[in-house]
Amino acid sequence: MLATVADSIPLGDEWSHEVKWDGMRALAFVSSAGVRVISRNGNDISPAWPELAVAPSSQMVIDGEIIGLNERGVPDFRVLAERLHVRNPATVSRLARQTPATFMAFDVLSADGHDLCDRPLDERREILAGLDLGASGWQVPPAYDDGRMLWDATAAQGFEGVVSKRRGSAYRPGQRTRDWLKKARRHRGSYVIGGWRPQVGTADRLAAVLVGEPTADGLRYRGRVGSGIGPRQSRVLADLLAALARTTSPFADEVPRADADGTRWVEPVVVVDVETHGVGYERLRQPAYQGVRSDLTPEDLA
Repeated sequence: MLATVADSIPLGDEWSHEVKWDGMRALAFVSSAGVRVISRNGNDISPAWPELAVAPSSQMVIDGEIIGLNERGVPDFRVLAERLHVRNPATVSRLARQTPATFMAFDVLSADGHDLCDRPLDERREILAGLDLGASGWQVPPAYDDGRMLWDATAAQGFEGVVSKRRGSAYRPGQRTRDWLKKARRHRGSYVIGGWRPQVGTADRLAAVLVGEPTADGLRYRGRVGSGIGPRQSRVLADLLAALARTTSPFADEVPRADADGTRWVEPVVVVDVETHGVGYERLRQPAYQGVRSDLTPEDLA
């Protein structure tokens, strides 16, 4: 079951509120054979997370989030990133010791052979709280009545945001519904355009820009931004960049091939604002174009 993006935290007694974790969503299937951890796209990722494989005492299907804590004790996807695609047992074991993960169990779909999806959320949460998860090391995160308070508290602690859930709602596997609403913090920053990519099937329709951050070592690549660039924004950017073409990348570091192929490089002089999830990442997360900053130059960002 997936949450819908919300502009605000819903009010009223019908809503319950939880921390939005900056981790990896997963389903845990617990049986007498052990624990299988399945990713959102249906892949069995159990081998990558051996510390999550200590089975609770009963059969169940749990919805939750795999998280890792950074040096500040805050859930941070970057902590998990190195482990996502590792399958070599020795490497997996080493990384599990260095960057242990926790499974935050926030919903139960079945327990002891009983399908619970049609039960209301409050009832499922009560059942979840009563399950014996202690041996597994999994955690059941708390739910709160006051969503505004939780929003302010998560801001103070550096957490990603809040998920609000309708107390009487059933669980709908695989569906995105307004019974679950998510509000994540977005961060706006200014970056320099170093190239652009045309829309597939066209030669001159600008569909995305490649942006970087000025540093003492040069312009460091931060990512490709296509979201937020509609027809009008595309024309504005294309006009600005038309006279700035160059034959080589202006970035000081290597641009991944998937982004570099087909890119038209430009002189790095145009500054744009980009909104993104989280800060401090090597690459922008879910970036969205916000507009040109004609009042700023790359030197202003250094």
